[in-house]
Amino acid sequence: MRRSSSITGSSGRQSMMALRVQDSNKMGLQTPQMKDRGAFAKLSMSKPTPGTLERKVSFFGKRTSGVGGSRNSQYGVFGTEKIKDPRPLHDKAFIQQCIKQLCEFLVENGYAHNVSMKSLQSPSVKDFFKIFTFIYGFFCPSYELPDSKFEEEIPRIFKELGYPFPLSKSSMYTVGAPHTWPQIVTALVWLIDCVKLYAAMKESAPSFDEGQSFGGETDDGIVHNKLFMDYCVKCYEHFMKGRDTFEELDAEVQSKLKDLFNIDEFQIEGLAADNKRLHEEIARLEKEKESEPDRRVTLRNLKSSLQADVQKYQAYLANLDSHISILEQKMESVNEEVETAELEVEAMKKENARLQHIFDNQKYSVADIERINHEREELQQTINKLTKEVEAEEHQLWNEELKYARNKEAIEMQLSEYHKLARKLKLIPVSAENSKGRDFEIRFNPEEGPNCLANYRKEIKGPLMDIINQTEEEIRKATHQKITLDETLEQLNAMVVDNKRSVKMLKEEAEKLDDLYHQKLQEAEEDDQKCASELELLEKHKQLLESGVNEGLSEATNELHDLQRQYQVVMQTTTEESRKAGDKLNRLLEVIATHVVSIEGCTSKTSVWGAPVQIH
Repeated sequence: MRRSSSITGSSGRQSMMALRVQDSNKMGLQTPQMKDRGAFAKLSMSKPTPGTLERKVSFFGKRTSGVGGSRNSQYGVFGTEKIKDPRPLHDKAFIQQCIKQLCEFLVENGYAHNVSMKSLQSPSVKDFFKIFTFIYGFFCPSYELPDSKFEEEIPRIFKELGYPFPLSKSSMYTVGAPHTWPQIVTALVWLIDCVKLYAAMKESAPSFDEGQSFGGETDDGIVHNKLFMDYCVKCYEHFMKGRDTFEELDAEVQSKLKDLFNIDEFQIEGLAADNKRLHEEIARLEKEKESEPDRRVTLRNLKSSLQADVQKYQAYLANLDSHISILEQKMESVNEEVETAELEVEAMKKENARLQHIFDNQKYSVADIERINHEREELQQTINKLTKEVEAEEHQLWNEELKYARNKEAIEMQLSEYHKLARKLKLIPVSAENSKGRDFEIRFNPEEGPNCLANYRKEIKGPLMDIINQTEEEIRKATHQKITLDETLEQLNAMVVDNKRSVKMLKEEAEKLDDLYHQKLQEAEEDDQKCASELELLEKHKQLLESGVNEGLSEATNELHDLQRQYQVVMQTTTEESRKAGDKLNRLLEVIATHVVSIEGCTSKTSVWGAPVQIH
């Protein structure tokens, strides 16, 4: 057996435990029981990936290897890469099964608090902490959950126990949420499995003594074999001494395993031949797949076409079934009609026989029968005539009733409109504002006769005419007052327009003066810049004269003083003009503001005068 070593400077090696898991697929070092019953099968742990295992310090310490690097043993089981959770966390049936397992475990093991399937559907954070502390107490009876940083403590414990899927800190705050509880309950079920496995190992822990040279199988299905432990210890000792190959140890343990499990060499050769044959068949199938890459596409197309044909035939059969059912219904209806017709024929035959019997046994002569028929015809004509007269009378009565109903409906509609208008004009009821103590409500009762409304006409018409005349007089007065106010409003509007026009002119003059002021200021700034540039040139000229020639110093100094005095005079003049222009502008703005305030006062007064007059 050759063990893989890393090429890095640290020369770290994989541990014996990792190597044993990796080499579990070798035929010579694996028993049939070990294939199905791994030590971590109940914990749902995945196999480690070489190169991704975390490095930890060996139990046996460090030593210097033959190439000068230190060899550290590795005891990691899980890789650093994230493993996708294969469990159906979105399946409600699976989650309910996990909740049931959790509830049964808590009840069977004497959980101190009340728990049920309903309470475990969405537990609180406090309940989850109690459940976790109870389950983890099987590993550590003295464990108590800390008051702070519990969101870091619980994921850390799961990680240390080897739970292959991460638990976030945020999930500890929202345990009962629908998107968080499936992950939490599956983690608790995994922890319960760990507790069961720990209890089983604790109850029947094997003693690796000399009397158990080849071990046996315990009740929980785990193989404890001293042979492999001795093999691992010897390999590790050789490895720590600097060796990388262990062929003699492999041969020794292989011979012992063959003797232990009675391995037949011929059976191994047969299995190797079968393996070779299967590999050749796989290669042949891959070649066929490469030579005919579109075969799957063709078969899929054929499958889809056949499925379409099946669907068509099924639809056709369904149509035939429906057609057959329709025909059966029609046939049943026809059979019923035939039976009914046969019954009618039988009844007609019986009636004809009865009439024939009566005709054969009658006592009247032919003249009597003709006379009776003649009298019957005359009576029938009389009945028809009277029936027509009754129908005419009933039709006339119906027309009169319709006419009466229409008239009554029209009167009631007019009365409802009258009452609605009277309520709007505040004439009814008697306590209304404009009723003046009179009752203007009309109560229509058709049973009182045709003169029931004449009394109301006499009582209501006079007061109503008085109210109408009084209202028309008030309307005439209000109209006259409105015309007067409209004329006043037009005059005020004309005044407002004139004032707006004058304000606009004053604003334009103010803008012109403002532009003039800015122009003067700009000219003054330009003069200042020119004077400053001339002064700068004179300063430069002065420096040149001082450095080069001392002649004419007094003249230059006098000239400089003259220019400075001129500059001061110009600055004073400019400042005075600017001040005067600013004073003028301020006075003009004050006049404009006063005028605008007066105009606004006038417009507000006109708006008050021009308000519409409400007529009560």
